[in-house]
Parts: sequence; structure tokens; C-alpha cells
Amino acid sequence: MGAREALYAHLASGATTVCRAWEIARKDGVWFGFTDHDRDLVFGGKVYKANSGLTARALQQTTGLSVDNTEAMGALSDLAVSEADILAGRFDGAGLIGWQVNWANPEDRALTFRGTIGEIARAGGAFQAELRGLTEVLNQPQGRAFQRSCAAVLGDAGCKFNLLQQGFTQTVVVVEVTQNRAFRFVGLPGVAPRWFDSGRLTVISGAAVGLVGVIKADRDVQGQREVEVWQQIPAAVVVGDTLRLEAGCDKRAETCRLKFANFANFRGFPDIPGEDWLASYPVSSQVNRGGSLVR
Repeated sequence: MGAREALYAHLASGATTVCRAWEIARKDGVWFGFTDHDRDLVFGGKVYKANSGLTARALQQTTGLSVDNTEAMGALSDLAVSEADILAGRFDGAGLIGWQVNWANPEDRALTFRGTIGEIARAGGAFQAELRGLTEVLNQPQGRAFQRSCAAVLGDAGCKFNLLQQGFTQTVVVVEVTQNRAFRFVGLPGVAPRWFDSGRLTVISGAAVGLVGVIKADRDVQGQREVEVWQQIPAAVVVGDTLRLEAGCDKRAETCRLKFANFANFRGFPDIPGEDWLASYPVSSQVNRGGSLVR
């Protein structure tokens, strides 16, 4: 008898010993296990902690393509889900699996939910997380858009550019921080200002390790190099922390060809006509020979 069938047989007995268990896998590789039972559970080689105060509301599921959803609530704790990690966005989009388990025999269990964590609210020392089912991804736009700019992300499977090539990725040490948004470091010989505009900044040491920002500006300031991100890094970056900078791409065909020599993989349509011609009309001050109207 399988684990699911054994659980169903237990539920049919009339006297049950069941609880819920949840496992969260963050994008940075950190894993958490929780249960609403009063003791820790161990199954599948993993430990599900009971001291988190995690509870779950009823799960709404359908047989069609509507999004399955539910919510989970729990206490904020430095040992489990901390407010600092929520503020830093470390739980955004984390994978989540829910189980119904016979706590008297944890091998008898059934998978009840699989999806990701959506919006998280926190107040009064507790958090409330929206849980989104697998059909959530069906809400995302599919297919390609016909536009002048490139639709790929620099370095992804569509772009195919290798950012590890010399000069396109730099590791620097912070020497000055302004509002956790602008970071200065020793200049980069041979790398022109604005090289990292629209690129990515990744923190690779310190309290903010793993967090990423999009670079707004890359400039020389008072003999040092400074990069500024569009939004503050949501955890403290201090002097001595290490950052990884990736060259930026503004999605233009000229940039793809001249900066990256990657025009063969350009995912836009640079010669597509614009919308100005819709408003064009003949005027007496111009020569009209029956050709295209250009204004």
C-alpha cells in the first residue's frame, strides 16, 4: 500500500491523527520545514519544525485551469522566518510543498499543494503569506512581441552571450555606501563609465549576500567609481562587502552589435516600421511624387 493509500485508509478509520506539514525552498538554496503539529516531524529524510507557529487556511482548488490558492500564517522568528529576510525579499517566489501527514506514522502522507509564495504581509510579530498554485504561471504572457528592442535578458538562453568573458563581469570591494543605493569602489582601469548601466549588481558577501539590484548609473566620481541601483538593496551593505557587477544592455541593436558582438542572437526587430507614418499626410510645402510620406 502506498503512502497516499495508507493515509486514506487511516482517514476512513474514523479516529485520525493527522496534521499539516510545509516545506519551503528559497531561490538561494535555503530550505525550511514546518508543521502545525505540537512535535517535530521527520519523513523523507527531512525535519519539519513544530515551533514555528505556522498554520494554514483552507485550500481552494479546482479541476480546471483556475489558480489554486491558499494562505499560510506564522510567527516571525530569527530561527525560522525572520522579518529581515522578508524585507530583503528572500522568500519572494520561493517554492512550497504542502503535505497532510499521519503524525503517528509520518510515512502515511499525501501531497496537498505545490506552488510558490506570493505576497507576504507582516504585522505584530507575525507574517501572512499568499500561496499560489502551479497554474499561476499560465497567467503570464506567452509568445514573442514584435518590437524594435531585444526581448531577451542578457546572458539567458535566447541571448546566448557569455557574461564570464573578460571585462563583462567585475568583482569589486565597497569603500563607501550612500543610502544603501549608491556604492563606490576603486576605479576600474580600462572599463569606461556607463559600461554597467542597466546591468546587474549582486552582493556576494555580507548581510545582503545573494541580493540583486538593477544598475541605474555607472560613473566616475572624485577619482572613484560609483554605481547606483534603481531601488535600495533591502539589507545592509557595508564597507568591505564584495559586489559582482555585470555589464548592462539597453536592448538596442547597435549595443548588441558593437558592445557585445552578438547581433546574430538579437531577439528584436530593429527594422520594424514605427507608428509615425500613421500620422503622415501630404503638405504643399513638400515635393510629393507618390512615394512614402516621411515627416
